[in-house]
Amino acid sequence: MRIPTMPIRRALMMCAALLGCGRAHAAGCNFETQGEGRVAAVVDARSFRLDDGREVKLAGIEVADGVKARAALSGLLAGRDVILRGGDDTPDRYGRQPAYAFLADADTSVQGELLRRGLALVSPEVTDKDCAAALMAAEAEARQARAGTWSEATVIKNAESPGDILAGIGRFAVVEGRVLSVRQAGATTYLNFGRNWTRDFAATISKRIVPAFEAAGLAPKSLENRKIRVRGWVEARRGPRIELLRVGQIEVLGGN
Repeated sequence: MRIPTMPIRRALMMCAALLGCGRAHAAGCNFETQGEGRVAAVVDARSFRLDDGREVKLAGIEVADGVKARAALSGLLAGRDVILRGGDDTPDRYGRQPAYAFLADADTSVQGELLRRGLALVSPEVTDKDCAAALMAAEAEARQARAGTWSEATVIKNAESPGDILAGIGRFAVVEGRVLSVRQAGATTYLNFGRNWTRDFAATISKRIVPAFEAAGLAPKSLENRKIRVRGWVEARRGPRIELLRVGQIEVLGGN
């Protein structure tokens, strides 16, 4: 499958517009400081423990390659001082503090570094526009360089291969294809990528959040016959589904 180049160029231009890719990654996610500390141990591919006992989960990304990401994280953080930034430091249900981590002597976020190495994907949970743009630019760098997981053509799932998507049920995935039809059933809008609704892939949008997509210029009906890329967690509802909860889960890749 050919990976489109136009969205990559747009992302890199966006990165350049933010005064350089390395600085953009810092500026885009340069939230208020939540604290700092020395890394005592890397717990897994996206979390680490500080020497004061706090456990931190890297916000804004989903891990693409757990084994390599953990090794890279260990290499980046082991024994290093970090600054934690973010809009909300409320611990998750496992007691981990979500944050954007910066090495004390560097401008670039740890998230940005993992993305540029192709070891992570941008999470749709990033709601800050500047931060999302910076992270997407880092992901685009890796995609253009075919770094890490991007060396495999299958990292972006083809919407025309529902069986391949369904094999990743419960996992985070990026799916690309053309929206053949947009239909509403009750309180749900379906972006259908195939003609067999019991088998083919579809992305769903709840009626209550459609206004947010419309405000962003992504009215569901306007996506009909457009080639788009969606990211999220794969569910099985007859055919494979990804529920769209945030505008950042959709990338429009070209014209009709």
